[in-house]
Amino acid sequence: MLPNIGVPGLILILVVALIIFGPSKLPELGRATGRTLKEFKDSVSGLSEDKSESQADDTKKVKS
Repeated sequence: MLPNIGVPGLILILVVALIIFGPSKLPELGRATGRTLKEFKDSVSGLSEDKSESQADDTKKVKS
């Protein structure tokens, strides 16, 4: 999606974010983004664990 963004592009994005949100809001936005990504990661790993357990249960039923 963004393979060619590079360092200058990241710097430009950070400067624009700083101008739009201001220096006091950026840490709050960073924490909120981090929490959101962590919750998403946890829910995805939970789904994959549920799927693995379901497949293991199905395998046990077939062997019985």
